[in-house]
Amino acid sequence: MEEVKEHPYVIQCEAAKPLIVDTFKFMYDLDFLNPQADELTTPSLAMPRLPHEVIFAIGGWSGGTSKGCIETYDTRADRWVNINAEDPAGPRAYHGTAVIGFKIFSIGGYDGVEYFNTCRVFDAVKKKWSEIAPMHSRRCYVSVTELNGMIYAIGGYDGHNRLNTVERYNPKTNQWSIIPPMNMQRSDASACTLQGRIYATGGFNGQECLDSAECYDPITNVWTRIANMNNRRSGVSCVAFRNQLYVIGGFNGTARLSTGERFDLDSQTWHFIREMNHSRSNFGLEIIDDMIFAIGGFNGVSTISHTECYVAESDEWMEATDMNIVRSALSANNVAGLPNKRDYIHKERDRLMEERRQRLMATAMAREDIGHNNISQTLMQTNDGAMDDYESPNEDEEAQQQQNITLPFPPVAPAPGFGPTTGPGFAPVAFQPPSQLQPVGTIHQNRLMEDRGQDNNRRFRMQLRNPRHGSHHEIRRRA
Repeated sequence: MEEVKEHPYVIQCEAAKPLIVDTFKFMYDLDFLNPQADELTTPSLAMPRLPHEVIFAIGGWSGGTSKGCIETYDTRADRWVNINAEDPAGPRAYHGTAVIGFKIFSIGGYDGVEYFNTCRVFDAVKKKWSEIAPMHSRRCYVSVTELNGMIYAIGGYDGHNRLNTVERYNPKTNQWSIIPPMNMQRSDASACTLQGRIYATGGFNGQECLDSAECYDPITNVWTRIANMNNRRSGVSCVAFRNQLYVIGGFNGTARLSTGERFDLDSQTWHFIREMNHSRSNFGLEIIDDMIFAIGGFNGVSTISHTECYVAESDEWMEATDMNIVRSALSANNVAGLPNKRDYIHKERDRLMEERRQRLMATAMAREDIGHNNISQTLMQTNDGAMDDYESPNEDEEAQQQQNITLPFPPVAPAPGFGPTTGPGFAPVAFQPPSQLQPVGTIHQNRLMEDRGQDNNRRFRMQLRNPRHGSHHEIRRRA
């Protein structure tokens, strides 16, 4: 703001000054609370544009049952939207999905009773589900990806055995065909397409969580092992991003992971990236706005709805808005260019500033309440609430039992914020005296810039906005 205010383009152009003043006022309103003010309306200069791409989060596991719910993520407004288009055939979790055009293909999965070989397709334009040909094998914990207009169902669990078999679906003929198997059995793995090849990473073979990975070349019709990852990862997610393979999260047999690593095809080596803010397994992973989004999952204690995004330029994860529904074992897919994208975006765009003010006020009140309560008791109550939603999928239970018996893992060091007074998953809370949390009134515009950096006792910043690539994410840098 200081640079813009003093820039020659502003100083020398009278027509630019009103726009700059309006922009300053808008940014100022983001940092200050005024409960007595009328409801805020998002000004036209900050109104989010329509997104070109939309993330669909479909199905999953929550509260001990499978879910059929669909939410879409509006990247411009940083909001999740509930979509009334559940599959009439019933819910499923631990399934795989792939996108061709405006259609999302849902492959295999599990509903708590049955392991599916059935497959469904959702037409995002018509908002209708339909059945396609079933696979040759039942596949839960299946890895699914698309290559050259074909859909590949890789590995999985049929209710009895972990699979290394692979089959390929041709949408033009509505037929599945068997292709050569992988070198290893992999259920709860993840697969993606990069430079004309399919990469399958991690997983569980019935005895141990895997750190191995392999790739399939459709020209030679052969699976080939690549270098092992740095960590064992079951319930992992991977994506192809900027000509590299990114593998994130998962379960190593002892704990859910927040770590991630990328595979450089040229050097054939793995390199760690910055850790996520939340450890998680069995979550959605998708790319939008040139960032990698991690969505939902299971953190070892409870199912979560947390969403965060990875910015490669700064090698950091930042928080985005949580999903409306906590769930793991979901699928996430990016659908671009939808002609009816308005059906899948946040509708009340003019209320975004008011929503943000309400959230900040609620956070301030919560912090003030915590400051007057017994900290240990509050954290204990929160932890008890998390345990009420404890979920341990069968795959992870078996993996943990096997790992505890067969693998000589060293003790896992506690993550930052873990300790006897905080409990698992709770970061230390920074408390401020109530005097710092008092709402402030409107300050005259000509004092706006002078007051920035002063009067800190009357203001607080609950979060930092970090718009990237034209988006309106309300994402917060890691504390």
